[in-house]
Amino acid sequence: MKPKLLVVELWGLGDLVIGAPFWELAARQFDVTLLAKPYARDLQARFWPEIRVVPLTAPWTAFNHKYQLWRWPWGRLGAVLGELRRARFDVAVSARWDPRDHVLLALTGAKRRLGFSRLRSRAFLTDAPARPDPAAHHYEYWRRLGAELGLALPERAALRAGRPAPGRRVLVHSGAAQPVRVWPLERYQSLVRRLRAANFEVRVLADPNQREFWLRAGEPAVRTPATVTELLDCLGEGGAFIGNDSGPGHLAAYLGLPTLTIFGPQLPGWFAPLHPQAVWLEGKSCPYKPCSDYCRYPTPHCLTGITEEEVWGRVREFLRDNPAVRPGPG
Repeated sequence: MKPKLLVVELWGLGDLVIGAPFWELAARQFDVTLLAKPYARDLQARFWPEIRVVPLTAPWTAFNHKYQLWRWPWGRLGAVLGELRRARFDVAVSARWDPRDHVLLALTGAKRRLGFSRLRSRAFLTDAPARPDPAAHHYEYWRRLGAELGLALPERAALRAGRPAPGRRVLVHSGAAQPVRVWPLERYQSLVRRLRAANFEVRVLADPNQREFWLRAGEPAVRTPATVTELLDCLGEGGAFIGNDSGPGHLAAYLGLPTLTIFGPQLPGWFAPLHPQAVWLEGKSCPYKPCSDYCRYPTPHCLTGITEEEVWGRVREFLRDNPAVRPGPG
């Protein structure tokens, strides 16, 4: 019988996808349970059938008002914790240096608990490996945990796309979880025009709250997936992906699509999608970068300072080097 492993990844879609190589490899040696947001079940059904998902939207992962304790779903939290304790895990891990995760690991009663200590959270862990270099990509935290468990995850530079790009369209996704990560929509509209003028087949994807903009811009075929399952179906049409620093870009890379990411307040070195053909434009300099999406200015200059010409030049290079998409006849 395999030992039982609990993996805690309670944050965004991009974080979830970055950790996937860890639990995919761990499932060969462990009976893996993943504690994650409910949309992890959409991915589990398609990619990780051998992994059990326990869904939880942790209140401390909300963007605003995360510590209004009277609004926390205490009943759901208690039920999940009871379920995890009854499972009697041999090992529990978190790749975030987050004391809240470490308290949760301790409350599960797991025999061995691994995490990256911060603010004296070592007291809740049995093993606290040294953190990777501060400039390291978030994937390196999973690699470090893997090494502690005897799992040899490849270096980031050695990762290969596990799936070929499924289609030939250029997918342009204009959304992101937070407004400070959204390059101006008018510039995306201009980019789509240029791509079509160069005879590329383009599909526009957007967040539901951006739908009206695209309809007014004369884009009746815009797709606005409201669930991860719908997003997966949309991404299945693509051969390359262009978008913001967001979960859809990470998921596109996971599906095998080369990606071009327009970064703003975050650092590509930390959160670039895991694909050998992933490229990006880094946000403009700011004394507060990286700022975790809480911008001190009326507009995020790190992102709005990236011009249409800069993006178009990078897009042309990106598509020139991408054999999956080619322009149609002129």
